[in-house]
Amino acid sequence: MARRPLVAGNWKMNGLSASVGELRKIIAWAAQLGNVDVMVCPPATLLAGFAAAARGSRVAIGAQDCHTAVAGAYTGDIAAEMLKDAGAQAVIVGHSERRHYHGESDAMVRDKALAARRAGLAPIICVGETRAERDAGHARAVVRGQIEGSSPDGTPDFTIAYEPVWAIGTGLTPTPRDVADMHGFIRQTLSARYGEPAQQIRILYGGSVKPNNAAELMAVDNVDGALVGGASLTAEEFLPIARVYG
Repeated sequence: MARRPLVAGNWKMNGLSASVGELRKIIAWAAQLGNVDVMVCPPATLLAGFAAAARGSRVAIGAQDCHTAVAGAYTGDIAAEMLKDAGAQAVIVGHSERRHYHGESDAMVRDKALAARRAGLAPIICVGETRAERDAGHARAVVRGQIEGSSPDGTPDFTIAYEPVWAIGTGLTPTPRDVADMHGFIRQTLSARYGEPAQQIRILYGGSVKPNNAAELMAVDNVDGALVGGASLTAEEFLPIARVYG
């Protein structure tokens, strides 16, 4: 089954109102691309403005996190419905930084994915092992546990982003062979749970993706695109990654 690739930029806690200028550059360049979906996930403060600027373009706008509830006394949190109302089309859940700094469990990530589904957002569920877990030979077990605990039952209407924690923001990247092994294992794990529909689930690679390594990484079997961190903050770095797909 052919899966349309996705290249999504996670801006993390970066960007001010003037950053819409960089988004406009990304929009202009994305108009020239062919068989690839492009997404930018800015901080919540920029979400509505970015969604307005991107309306009618080839660039989708996503969010970086959501709360599990529709509404309530959760100071500082943002419901999936609020993100949808602001113009988001997708939301990242379970990023390793959320799991580490905010103590998010697999069960919480699953509930956030369900909240995204409830609001009509496409969940991007992040999984990945630490260096210590990989060195101990536990990488597959960790990733399997995260997938089984974080992904919702029913129709597999989500994307998986595999981000080896030790490669995020470090400049280190697994070898293409390592990526092929893990992405193939993720596909097997999804197939065991969801059957044939698992073939439609996109599996993105994330972790120090840059213009100089994107082509090699994106050519790996079962790599259906990328979740890009620091290199997504400028059109000059982000678009060459998306251009790998034409």
